[in-house]
Amino acid sequence: MTTAFNHSRHWQQRYDARVPTDINPDAWPSVVAMAQEAMQRHASRTAFRSFGRSLSYADVDMQSCAFAAWLQHQGVIRGDRIAVMLPNIAAFPVAMFGILRAGAAQVNVNPTYTAQELEHQLNDAGVETIVIVASALPTLATILDRTSIKKVITVQPGDTLGTPAALHDIYIQAALDLPLTPFVVALREGETLAFTPVELMGDDLLFLQYTGGTTGPSKGAALSHRNLIANILQARAFLPDMFDTVGDNVVVTALPLFHVFALTINLLICFCAGAENWLIPDARNSDDLLDTLIKARPTLLTGVNTLYGTLVRHPRIGEVDFSRLRLAIGGGAAVLPATSMQWKTITGQEILEGYGLSETSAILCLNVMGRSNFSAAVGLPLPSTDIVLLKDDDQPAALGEAGEICAKGPQVMSGYWHKPIANANAFTADGYFRTGDIGIFAADGLLKIVDRKKDMIIVSGFNVYPNEVEVVVASCSGVSECAVIGMPDERSGESVCLYVVKAANATLDEAGLIEYCRAHLVAYKVPRQVRFLEALPKSTVGKILRRDLRALATSGSPTGPSMAV
Repeated sequence: MTTAFNHSRHWQQRYDARVPTDINPDAWPSVVAMAQEAMQRHASRTAFRSFGRSLSYADVDMQSCAFAAWLQHQGVIRGDRIAVMLPNIAAFPVAMFGILRAGAAQVNVNPTYTAQELEHQLNDAGVETIVIVASALPTLATILDRTSIKKVITVQPGDTLGTPAALHDIYIQAALDLPLTPFVVALREGETLAFTPVELMGDDLLFLQYTGGTTGPSKGAALSHRNLIANILQARAFLPDMFDTVGDNVVVTALPLFHVFALTINLLICFCAGAENWLIPDARNSDDLLDTLIKARPTLLTGVNTLYGTLVRHPRIGEVDFSRLRLAIGGGAAVLPATSMQWKTITGQEILEGYGLSETSAILCLNVMGRSNFSAAVGLPLPSTDIVLLKDDDQPAALGEAGEICAKGPQVMSGYWHKPIANANAFTADGYFRTGDIGIFAADGLLKIVDRKKDMIIVSGFNVYPNEVEVVVASCSGVSECAVIGMPDERSGESVCLYVVKAANATLDEAGLIEYCRAHLVAYKVPRQVRFLEALPKSTVGKILRRDLRALATSGSPTGPSMAV
């Protein structure tokens, strides 16, 4: 059905007078041009801090140019896809800007992925070169011969920082058929090679950002240079009090840079604004995170509800000087009002909740800075962003009525990588991206998320799609049928709950299934609970009814099929 959306952007009436209704996504030809301007303008300033050492903007400029030259002399050309499988270390931005300057696109990979997850992503993206943290080499080794990888660049945590040998892990001697090139060697060789600047345009591919699928393996959201330029400019325009003074921001990056939230806000937006970025390689180590916050005294912090919850409960949180903090952004999953209240008591600042997806270069909506109370909403759509709420018949919902959030704007992806059928389902006939989330617009223009149309589970800000867990579980011997739902979880927001029907005479137990999942799935996708049923609830056409499983889970007792304890 083709639906014409004739409506005014009523939320713009709530904009700060300094915020424009629209931005120009073509103000820069590419993210590379935008970043190079920052490298030159802030050359003497500190860009990144990691392991007690720092990189200046000039260092990032020099090292990324050297890496770009090395890649070009290895045969990398405009449009190639290069995987980056790194934690939050200084090598991440250096490698990223080098890849982009060489004209290639970056495929962001979670460094804790299992072999199965890594194999799918590398093959789907058509990757021939990977930049990988040395500790992940054994995972790559198990699937290398089933991929098209030809070049492997290995990274140590202290690379690019001139760190002493004590900070370097010993290289893992993985059984790879290809020679490994240490990142530091590539940089050293690149310094002696000629670099040829690549003329990039807004439509050139910048990132493949992989996100889960409800009916199959994860898909790569194809994000262009124009998409990210738009989102950078939208955020900076919407937050004039945050970025109006160039070069005075300090950001602590605890969220992983391979995730679109930190990639866009902490890395690109902050880098282009001349911020000083303190990188946290492992946010699960809350003591190290606290030590960094004490030293950094940040002006900006981003996190998911679980991260803020961990901080407010930390016994040493009182040692952190938050007097410079101007903005704490929450996203990835709902920020709980209680968490924001505790955060405000400690820091004096509300958590500013926002909303976005991998498919939208991150940000679609954000609350206005300076609100006196936590809104429990995801905020207002950004400049140049159009959002409509559609009912099941694809007709627009009235103000105050729930509907699926559908978005159009220069930050919205062109589509999923080589997935024409998925793209046909992902967009309306009018070109609005269907988010799968259900929202309501309040009279003041604020958008509130009330439900998810999809069966997606959000664990500490990470998307888990039931199908990808079910595919793994179904391959386990002794499983006849299975289904996955999300359960409320005090620490992670939601956790994965697995329902299983055993095959005849199977001897499966909860511990064995969880162990099997750990071998095939990244940790946040592994079920926290396993429940056995004699049969799964199904519709008349045989579709598993997850809503019945949710009712069963909340009731604590079987309502149809009996539960085996």
